[in-house]
Amino acid sequence: MEVFRMDDNEQRYDVVVVGGGAAGLSGAVALSRARRSVLVIDAGLPRNAPATHVHNYLGREGTAPSELLAVGRGEAAGYGAEITEGTVVSAEKLAEGEGFRVVREDGTAVVARRLLVTTGLVDELPPVPGLAERWGREVLHCPYCHGWEVRDRPIGILGVSPMAAHQALMWRQWSEDVTLFRHTGPEPTDEEYEQLAARGIAVVDGEVAGLDVTGDRLTGVRLAGGRVIAREAVVVQTRFTARSEVLRTLGLAATELDMAGYVVGTYIAADPAGATDVPGVWVAGNVANPLEQVIGAASAGLKAAAAINADLTAEDTRSAVAAHRR
Repeated sequence: MEVFRMDDNEQRYDVVVVGGGAAGLSGAVALSRARRSVLVIDAGLPRNAPATHVHNYLGREGTAPSELLAVGRGEAAGYGAEITEGTVVSAEKLAEGEGFRVVREDGTAVVARRLLVTTGLVDELPPVPGLAERWGREVLHCPYCHGWEVRDRPIGILGVSPMAAHQALMWRQWSEDVTLFRHTGPEPTDEEYEQLAARGIAVVDGEVAGLDVTGDRLTGVRLAGGRVIAREAVVVQTRFTARSEVLRTLGLAATELDMAGYVVGTYIAADPAGATDVPGVWVAGNVANPLEQVIGAASAGLKAAAAINADLTAEDTRSAVAAHRR
């Protein structure tokens, strides 16, 4: 990895947090409370922006995603963190002991002793007309995030992988009317067919051509042959693609996430506290764990912040001892 020298005119922080979602803001609050200088650079692209509410977040149940982030920004700023909008395009390792130069798309740069990257992921939807327009409304992926809101309604599962039968059985907890559309997914095994039948889940062969919408509400799933089956919610398995562009500039490549022999996305590998293979760089939230919900992302941000502060404390102590000896 190429090593650069620090520009004395660039603003220097203990920690730069790249990404201002739940993980990033949680980390910023903890680090600011630890009296570290913190800058949060947020591109304004939260994964859950299409959703109307955050769920399973103790004390914040039903809060709008935008409201949760606004509260988090206020809390971080209240302890001294600086928060700015912008997109980070690269991070460069500086000479030993000088940290990292973080460069934004407008060419401006700051220097950080440590980096916490919480850039999240992108949900890539199957290429079926109508899915993107209803995403986060009646087109859903997580039963714990949205199951309660569509309870007792007709639900369709769009099969695209070997996980489809598992999804159907899971969503059956929230509704007795669940239909598995095989679409492009593999045929269920004999055992899965038996399980689906035992739970009263219908299986429909053939590819899905699109969705039917009436009065701005999803009313059905349209098959390639023209048949429409009434549904009020559709469950999809998205591909979780880590927003790892900044990390790639530091030499960190994304790892494929495999479930049941099927690659469902990518993530950045890290230890339990979020430390990556590049010393001084931590990750938290969906960029490190695609399956993490909002409250889990916030917890991961806190855990990474504590590890970062401990690492900085150790460095500060080494420097103080060296100065003391002199």
